[in-house]
Amino acid sequence: MLLLVLLSGCQALDLGKQDVALGPSANPITVDNVTRNDRLAKLGAAQHPRILATYGGEYPDAKLERMVAKIVGKLTLASENPQQTYRITILNSPNINAFALPGGFVYVTRGLLALANDSAEVAAVIAHEMAHVTANHGVQRQQKEAEAAIAGRVVSEVLQGDTAGREALLRGKLRLAQFSRNQELQADAVGIKTIGEAGYDPFASARFLQSMEAYQSYRSVSGATDASLDFLATHPATPQRIELAIGHARRIGAPGVGTTDRNAFLNGIDGILYGDTPDEGYVRGRTFIHPKLGVTFTVPAGFSIDNSADAVMATGPGEIAIRFDGAQLAKGSSLTDYIKSGWVSGLDDSTVRSTTLNGMPAATARASADRWQFDILVVSAGEKVYRFLTAAPKGSAALMPASQAVTRSFKLLSPAEKAAIKPLRIRVVTVKPGETIGTLSARMQGTDRKLDLFRLLNALPPGGTVSVGDRVKIISE
Repeated sequence: MLLLVLLSGCQALDLGKQDVALGPSANPITVDNVTRNDRLAKLGAAQHPRILATYGGEYPDAKLERMVAKIVGKLTLASENPQQTYRITILNSPNINAFALPGGFVYVTRGLLALANDSAEVAAVIAHEMAHVTANHGVQRQQKEAEAAIAGRVVSEVLQGDTAGREALLRGKLRLAQFSRNQELQADAVGIKTIGEAGYDPFASARFLQSMEAYQSYRSVSGATDASLDFLATHPATPQRIELAIGHARRIGAPGVGTTDRNAFLNGIDGILYGDTPDEGYVRGRTFIHPKLGVTFTVPAGFSIDNSADAVMATGPGEIAIRFDGAQLAKGSSLTDYIKSGWVSGLDDSTVRSTTLNGMPAATARASADRWQFDILVVSAGEKVYRFLTAAPKGSAALMPASQAVTRSFKLLSPAEKAAIKPLRIRVVTVKPGETIGTLSARMQGTDRKLDLFRLLNALPPGGTVSVGDRVKIISE
């Protein structure tokens, strides 16, 4: 039914070397200090815009970049090539990922920084990626493949149009060849050795793998952003991998060896954006709000929302799926003509109807394809046209109730409502006397599972608690 393009999470591209200063990037798209006559380094500079396009561009925050630069600086001194310098880019993506590319590029998403709990955990992820570089894993991979496997798996049972949108996705979300399992385990071993030599807690690697495993479980229930863009897409946090990481750490020292540099890390991430950006709209529990477009709707109970730059997806019980996006309506064309214009396959022309939705012009129709049945609604709101496509297995009685529930909730936001909507941010707070996990998690915004998300973000195990004076992360506007 839907357009899906998958991208592997670990993207260590072999793009050559260059000399760039350690520190915040003045302009990460422009790489000025590329070594002359170094073809691979120039290729590295050429790839940089594609990374930015895939992961939402740069998140400009000098404080964050300085914090990550400090971590990378320590890792560099402990690495096999301490002369290598790096350019730090924080990616404006809620996905959890980090990669280091030959040539001095280090990328960390703000989503990873939000999940991590100290500098040692961030160091563990970056050191893993740097290990891919120093071990020449990418070169070995390219020797086995005449060309990098750059492809996308596209599934489209209903939507036949939207060529420009598909091309944009294929350009931005290319599936890159993955490293082998042995290479991943080798990078773990090298990375843990490096963070230990840099003075960081070597057990941070296993600790963060466990946090990512908890994150994956949370997301599978709650819904989240494009999982194919996450570190977990090619770095599964298996029990065996965690056990091996603990074994590598024990060879360096007993638990407690090394520093976590937690306070410096928390100072760096305090106030950073969490979740979606204003350009893509916000998910607040079961409600999607887009202040820039000025629209909102709510999905039925039991559904979870996955927001991206191209569409909003909601999935629920009984294999029900809902897609919401925008469309262009040709001048002089009616909404019923638009539904019949060829972008829906399996359309039942006899079901096309003009109607209104909360006072706005609209049109509805039904369609079917393979084992699926679809309810389609197109609504004109202001100068925009929006589409709702609800899918259910053939014979399901849940199609129309789900479709009607979400479409009837669709409305335009008032100027006051738009002005009142603020993005969510990480807030670091100190536990005061009388405060508990329950009272702290009650302050969380943007989720129906406040306690679960609070425990996840603060790496608190079941039964774990907080003490007066502890610094913890909450999510609020």
